[in-house]
Amino acid sequence: MVMGEETVRVDSWIWSVRLTKTRSLAAAECRAGHVRVNGERVKPAHPVRAGDEVRLRRPGWERIVVVKRIVRKRVGAPVAVECYVDNSPPPPPREEILSVPVRDRGAGRPTKRERRDLDRLRDLDRPPRDR
Repeated sequence: MVMGEETVRVDSWIWSVRLTKTRSLAAAECRAGHVRVNGERVKPAHPVRAGDEVRLRRPGWERIVVVKRIVRKRVGAPVAVECYVDNSPPPPPREEILSVPVRDRGAGRPTKRERRDLDRLRDLDRPPRDR
């Protein structure tokens, strides 16, 4: 390492530039193998320097950024955008992301009629069986 070259932990930098909501979430993503620096899977304490490429895998797409500036503390969104170059492909359209139906809070368990309706909906996705 060259003297005077500034480094910071990868989990701290990801959180500082607002790529994750919390630092502990950034550390968890590193431990799960969702973060790569210059093509290598890294642990949360891996040092990041200016010029490094950081890839953060998300469900359905990948965030690719090149570090322009090292920051140690969380900064505002306008400053955070100046700390990296975003080379990510555009995220997939919302229609392509699988939506999960949600019951109203406090609605309880589905009734027998609602369960049959749900089963009919699920069967629409399956190919017909030979009887």
